[in-house]
Amino acid sequence: MPTLDPRLLLQGYAAGIFPMADSRDAKELFWVEPRRRAIITVDDFHLSRSLARTLRSGKFAVSLDSDFPAVIAACADRSETWINADIEKAMLALHQLGHAHSVEVRDRSGELVGGIYGLKLGRAFFGESMFSRATDASKVALAWLVARLKAGGYTFLDCQFMTDHLKSLGAVVIPRERYVELLGAAVAAGGSGVGAGASGAWPAGAAGERRDPEFLALDRLLEGAVPDAGSVPAGKVIAQLLGQTS
Repeated sequence: MPTLDPRLLLQGYAAGIFPMADSRDAKELFWVEPRRRAIITVDDFHLSRSLARTLRSGKFAVSLDSDFPAVIAACADRSETWINADIEKAMLALHQLGHAHSVEVRDRSGELVGGIYGLKLGRAFFGESMFSRATDASKVALAWLVARLKAGGYTFLDCQFMTDHLKSLGAVVIPRERYVELLGAAVAAGGSGVGAGASGAWPAGAAGERRDPEFLALDRLLEGAVPDAGSVPAGKVIAQLLGQTS
């Protein structure tokens, strides 16, 4: 198959497909287009009382893009994984270009204990994988990500395949046809820039310059509310933004 360069990867996601490998050491990739797709719409995230308490407790410190390589490496560090070296390399390149992002969760000692990474196109975010080394760490990462999407006016988080864990957090399964409709609207609304330019060249600029203002809306919200986005009050803001549903 063609080299998995950043543009090819973005074009695949914009078309509703994504790459996977059979194992960490696999040399081949295959493109996947599920007949039924799991998504979380930003207004339907299910924030349980227990998760809300964890967010407000200050048990974890949460950051954006502070260690993307460590998050993707941790997600791939398991007995069965679909993240091989080619996928990891392409995602790291997309991160440098400002398309792929990570949320890091650290305990009070500063150790990385959870996280999630993925990429954004238009008003959609594709959650690729998450990991947890402490109770609720991945749930906290996902909650912060959904809060970021909600604050920025994004429409949905693509979860690819349904799991009991995702279902408990508000994920639903929709048919491929409906997913394609939602994806098309989200990409068109956000002006992703996929395929833009007759030359096919990437727009100039550093990674930070490619982050759209909407994706950083949560940071502005937190800066206006609390001085430290990893402090206890910040978790309270996240819980309030998502709303308590049970």
